[in-house]
Amino acid sequence: MAYTTLIEPEQLAPHLGDADWVVFDCRFDLGDTAKGRRDYVAGHIPGARYAHLDDDLAGPVVPGSGRHPLPDPQVFIDWLRRQGVSNISQVVVYDDGPGAIAARLWWMLRHWLGHESTALLHGGWAAWQAAGLACATDQPQPTPGDFAASANPAVVIDTRALANALADEPPCLLDARMPPRFKGEIEPLDPVAGHIPGAVNLPFTVNLVEGRFANLENLRAHYLAALDGAAPEDTVCMCGSGVTACHDLLAMELVGLPGGRLYVGSWSAWCSDPARPVAIGE
Repeated sequence: MAYTTLIEPEQLAPHLGDADWVVFDCRFDLGDTAKGRRDYVAGHIPGARYAHLDDDLAGPVVPGSGRHPLPDPQVFIDWLRRQGVSNISQVVVYDDGPGAIAARLWWMLRHWLGHESTALLHGGWAAWQAAGLACATDQPQPTPGDFAASANPAVVIDTRALANALADEPPCLLDARMPPRFKGEIEPLDPVAGHIPGAVNLPFTVNLVEGRFANLENLRAHYLAALDGAAPEDTVCMCGSGVTACHDLLAMELVGLPGGRLYVGSWSAWCSDPARPVAIGE
């Protein structure tokens, strides 16, 4: 059985010794970018490799790229191979619990590179510990895998294409940031506060109840209301830098509304040009 969205700790535990299962620890703190690795060294799921958001799941920042641009596909594929990933691998990703960071790796593998067997550990590290399951401090030395894939450009949209679409046939644009940032009341990370005119605020935290995905029937109703008649494939998800937006894309897939695209640059790319319009408030 392939896991393609969520996997429970009790489902993962029996497979930790399986050669064709690869687990990634994606814990990361935007305010202390070394904390996730320290936490990993202090204790992690046995056999898990560490995936650093800045170093492994993003490429170099250049003018207009936003804070977490996608890496070069071949560089990323080579990194996955070094971590032991093959095309037959069942990949499981996790972070502290909510999945806000791990969803980025889920999306990169599952949709950008088309590796179906990729799942988020439901509840993450917190759920693993709460279940009393094994922990380790040693760092694995994986046998390189033979993963091969091609990046799918259809699942992303860049700033120019989004600006053109907004002027022509606007997509349903969902912004996963917290309401104070969306409204422009605060902006701790980017030089300009506010949001793209016409965007709908859909904080990724709405997907969760105590660190786990909310009732899927209720969540589906929530997304249908946000879409307001738009087709999922006409939806673009964004956030501050293309990370937590992946959580909304995962939630949409869970409730049967797949097909949305990721605006990778997100607000950090949009607001880098003062000529682009900015909205404040709701």
